[in-house]
Formats: sequence, structure tokens, C-alpha cells
Amino acid sequence: MQGGLGSPGALSHAYVQHPLRCDIPDIRGLFYDDANKFLIAPTADRILYWKIVPSTPAGPPNSDPVNDGPVLSVRYSLDLKAIGIQRSNHEVEFINRETGQTCNKKCRADSETILGFFWTDCPTCDVIIIKTSGLDLFAYEPQSNALHLVDSKKINVSWYFYTHESRLILLASGMQCTLFTGYQFSAGGIVKLPKFEMTMTKSEANNKPVLAADDVHTVTVYGRIYCLQLDRVSMTLNLYRFYRDAVVQQGTLPTYSSRIAVSAVDNIIMVHQIDAKVVILYDVFMDSYAPISAPLPLLVRGLPSNNKQSAQPPDSQSSAYGGTLYGEGWSFLIPDLVCDVENGLLWKLHLDLEAIAASTSDAPSILEFLQRRKSDPSMVKTLSLAIVRTIILERRPITMVAKAMDVVLDSYSRLMKMGGGLPAVRRTSVQNQQPGVQPGVNPDSASGDGNRPVQSNSEVEHGIANLAEHVDRTLLNTSSDSDDIIDASGASDAPDRKPQVLGQDSRPLASGTSTQHGSHVASVAVSPSEMFESVFVLVEDEMMADPAYLISIIMEFLRSVSRAGLKAPPNLFVMMTTLLARSNRYPEIALFVSNKIKFSVGTGFPLTSITKILEPSKELAMQLMELGRQHSPTRKLGVDMLRERGLHHDYVTALLQDGYHLEALRYARKYKVITVQPVLFLEKAVAINSAQNLAAMLSFFSEFTPTFKTTSDYGRYRHILSEMI
Repeated sequence: MQGGLGSPGALSHAYVQHPLRCDIPDIRGLFYDDANKFLIAPTADRILYWKIVPSTPAGPPNSDPVNDGPVLSVRYSLDLKAIGIQRSNHEVEFINRETGQTCNKKCRADSETILGFFWTDCPTCDVIIIKTSGLDLFAYEPQSNALHLVDSKKINVSWYFYTHESRLILLASGMQCTLFTGYQFSAGGIVKLPKFEMTMTKSEANNKPVLAADDVHTVTVYGRIYCLQLDRVSMTLNLYRFYRDAVVQQGTLPTYSSRIAVSAVDNIIMVHQIDAKVVILYDVFMDSYAPISAPLPLLVRGLPSNNKQSAQPPDSQSSAYGGTLYGEGWSFLIPDLVCDVENGLLWKLHLDLEAIAASTSDAPSILEFLQRRKSDPSMVKTLSLAIVRTIILERRPITMVAKAMDVVLDSYSRLMKMGGGLPAVRRTSVQNQQPGVQPGVNPDSASGDGNRPVQSNSEVEHGIANLAEHVDRTLLNTSSDSDDIIDASGASDAPDRKPQVLGQDSRPLASGTSTQHGSHVASVAVSPSEMFESVFVLVEDEMMADPAYLISIIMEFLRSVSRAGLKAPPNLFVMMTTLLARSNRYPEIALFVSNKIKFSVGTGFPLTSITKILEPSKELAMQLMELGRQHSPTRKLGVDMLRERGLHHDYVTALLQDGYHLEALRYARKYKVITVQPVLFLEKAVAINSAQNLAAMLSFFSEFTPTFKTTSDYGRYRHILSEMI
């Protein structure tokens, strides 16, 4: 992926791909069982079905024998023990799959009509038959293959709309079919919604349009249930949200076609404009009803000549797959399927996240959008990292980059709060392990530095924000607005901003499906370490000419990390000191390491309660010592950091390298550092031709390391000592 932001010319933001082809002869139509995710094709004496979730099947269909006869609809029971087949407007047949026994439920042909039926996981009933006179709730007994009437709800019904995803049935009545009664039949019981009326625009004074079943659509996004109703006269789509004690109209969406269809893909509402042959995408997470982008056509992928987005017009795509895009035979199935009945194809709808990301230059907003997606976790993570990397390389304003990093890290922080992190990822820094240091001597324990006060995240954030001002931003022609950055991250659960017309006890009507936000965040969230490896490491070489900008970005990243309650990877501090050294900004390195900051540039106010910007670590200490080749005070900072962190072996080695062998010897004795080879000390004594030091060291190691006398080094240096004397 190129990682470009705002790239022009995306042909589509949605596509269909990998169809299931049903080319079996003599089938009597295609039906979809949304409860079990079955595509069903009845023949004269059998029911053929494919399980289409989690993936499109490649083999032959499964089948069940049935009696010959007309088929208006087919649904399997939720436990798959029975099949229900609506044979006519007055009869539904139920078949026990194990025994083959059948039972029939009929209605009074002279006074009522069966509109349909569905199976439910409601504790009080198993199957519900919808009639023009209301609902009949039945309990099904597989052993006797019998249905027992549990309850009847008498309502005048013109037509109904039901989805298993929401467990919600809407019953239309009235002269215009705009009066609705709603029930939700779920595992938690039965919820009756208050009656409500959908709005319809009058076309003429005496002409009142009738609402058709095809003009009402129910979708579930972010665990919330919405209903979209097409008003053909005003060419608008009315959006309703369901609560337990109210149904509230929450917005109006424009339409460009007299026929529309609605899908829900990855919590995005797709409104298909059938006549115009385009689709419009909406993300209602923040109760915003503006489209994500301009209307664009639907793309067909997976064809031999169209594996990627190309300049093929819709007509060429239609001829390539043998059908017509948005043709008369297309039936849109909730939530994300398209059934082409005429050609025997079942398509699955997808979002083109890469095309959506490339269609805007607002990096924070698109990152919020991506962090809420779960259909393609790998693509989401790749795109998120590429966007942050791109806006840094393009040297976008620092405030924009800061907001973008806030979005990404806040998403990861929420994952950590939910306990969804990997075992190797923690909110506290991992202590450096030193081999050979005896227990109880190393002042660094598993719980961290116990002798240092713990500061709150707000104090840390304030300190970093003020220190960010210390970096010379005049070279960048930018200003820092860090304190004004808004927490606009994409949360896993959308906020519930209930309209004021609802009562205090109003609760959103929950869907019957789990949103599984925890696993979602775990799959798309980007950790600080991943940000370092996939962003900062990759942009460092390309920004050598402008290290001041990258330093400022790292400062903002540290602020964002602290704000989210996370820990920055130690190698990021190493990179920052390297960039500062390349700019000959050694005083700032000392400032950030020693925490001896007195005043903020241009304010005159003292800075208090701030943490060290360059968090001490073994990696940073080693880098400071390396940079100290050109600046000796910086090397001393590194050596002191080794001592402060209790990295005894490395500290002793550093003292030896700097010629302080007696001090190193005293330190090794005090902290029982047994890992440093005695030969390193002895060589230093020989190098300065000091018999006294050599004798003292031989005596020390003979006492400190009892096995030393048995080594060849002891004999060799005893011989050297005798020659020196």
C-alpha cells in the first residue's frame, strides 16, 4: 500500500466479491434463512442449503427430503431439528428432520391470511406465525412433532418486517400502513414497543401514499437498532432509533432514487440508490448523518478482468459477470448480502477501507473511522500506521499529527483498560534484567523504583506539554496547541445521546447479537511499540534534513503516550537523543535526562511536578555513552543512569572503560557483582604498570571469587606481578 492520504480517483468505496453460485437445475427459487445463515434452494422433493457463514462454501449443498408442493418461504429451527415451510397464504408445514414426520398449521381461509413465520430463541415460545389478524406464538416439541399455542396477540396487520439480527418485528397497519406495533422476541424475553407512526409526505390534497414493505429497512449498527423509511414523495430517508419506551426519529437522509435498499457492513449503513446505481455510506457512531463520501457505484471484484479497481464502467462489469448491477433480480439481504435470483448468485458486500482512507485528507477523522472497523483487522492496522507515517513525511501541522496519534493511542489504551492486551504488553516498564547480580542487592525490583515518588498522568502530561514549548518551534514555523487537543478517539461502544423527549428510564433497545468490541479492539489497536517500529523507525532516515520537526513530533508522541497512561518504548528515547545530538543540542539532552528545568521559554513561570522526558533505561544509557564520544558530559549522563538503574554489571564495565578501575572494584565488592571478568581489572592494572594495584586486585579476587586461584589467569598475573616487583 502506498499510504497516500487524499489520493484522487477512487472508483468505489464498496464492492461485492466471491459469489456463491447456485446453478443447480430445477430449483424453485432462492430463499435466505437469516437466523441460521443458510441460502436455501428448494426442488420438487428436497431442500438444498448452503451455510454461508463464516465463509462462502466451495462444496456441494446439504439437503433434506421434503414433500412436493409450493414453497413461499423456508426457515430452519434454531436448533436445526425442524424445518418450517410456508406452503400457501393459509398453511405452514413443519417437518421433523430426524423422523420426517410433518404437522401443519392452518388459518381460517375466509377471515385471515398467513403473512409469514420465524423461529425465535424467546424462552416462552419457539416459532411465531404472523397473520393479518395478529401473532400466534407456539412452543414446538420435536419428540411429538407438535405445536402448542402459547399466546395470541390480536392486531390488524397489513404487512410485517422482521430480522433475526435485531429480533425485532414491525407490524404495519392503518390506511397508509404508517402505524406500527413492534415486538422484540429475544432470549431475554418479549419487549413490546409503544405504537408509533412513520411520517409520509402528501403528494396531493386528496392523494395519500401508502407505505410499502419494501420501503422500510431495519439495521443494527454499534449494537443499536435503527429503522430507515423511504418517503418516495419527498425523496428522503427517515431514520428512527428504537428505545424500550419510545421510537424517536433522529434524522433525515437524502435519496437520489425512487427505489433504495439498505445494508449494514462493519457498522456502516449502506444506502443503495437502485435507479442511480450508486451507494452512499453513513457512519452514525457520533450521531452524525452526513455521508462518509460522495455517491459512488458498487464495484464487482473477483472477475477475471477486474481483480482491482479499474476504469471499467458498470455496464462492462455487468457483462463480465453475466448479470446486471442493481438488476431486477437483485434482493438485498440484511445485513450484508445480495442475492441475484436471476443468475443464481449470492454476493457479500465489503467496504474498501483503503479507498475510503485515500478519499480524505483529514487524518484524525479517518483514523477514528478506521479504529471502529473490525472486518479486516490487518488492513485497519496497516492503514492506520501508514496514515500516521504519511502525515509526518508530508510535514503536516504538528497539531494535526498530535491529534492523529491521540486517536491511535487512545484506542490501544482502551484495550489495556479492558484487559485485552497481550501478556508481553504492560502499562509499566519492564525492568532490565542483570545476570549474575545476587538477589536483594539490585535496587531495581519487579515493582520498579520504590524510592521515587509516583506522579499522576495529568502531571506528566502537563510537564511534557510545557517541555514541548521548550523545543525551538520557531524553526518549524508552527505553534503548539497541545493543551487544546480534544479526545476525539473512536470508542468501541458508541455514546448514547438520548433525545430529551425520552424519559429518564429510557434504555436503548438492545440487538440480539453481540458486538464483541473487546476482541475487535485487540485486533486493530496499535501499541506504542508498533508505532515506533512502523512509523518513527521508517521516517527517521527520510527526515535527516529536518530533525527539529521529528523531535517535535516525538515530543507530541510522548505527551500522547503519557496522556493515554501508556509507556513509550525505550528505543524511542534513544532515537530522540540521537536526533538532538545531530543538531548539536546537547544541553537539551541534559535537560531532558536530569529534569533540572527551571523555566519555560517565553513564560517566566517555573515548571513543577514534571517527570523526566527521557525515561531512564539501559538502552538510553548506552546511547548516551556512545554519544559521549563527542561530548563527555553526555557520557557521564549515561554512566550515572546505569548506576541509578542498578545496572551493576554495565556500570562496572563503564568505569573500567573510563579508567576508574579502583572505583569499579569498590563498587563490585559493595554490590557483589560477580559477572565482570577479573581479567578486565587485572589488565587495567598492568596497563598503568602499577604493582600495588595489581597486588590489591589479585588479593581481592582471591577472596571475592574462591575459584579464581584455580584459573590460569591467577597464575599468569602472579607471574607478571613477581616480574614487576
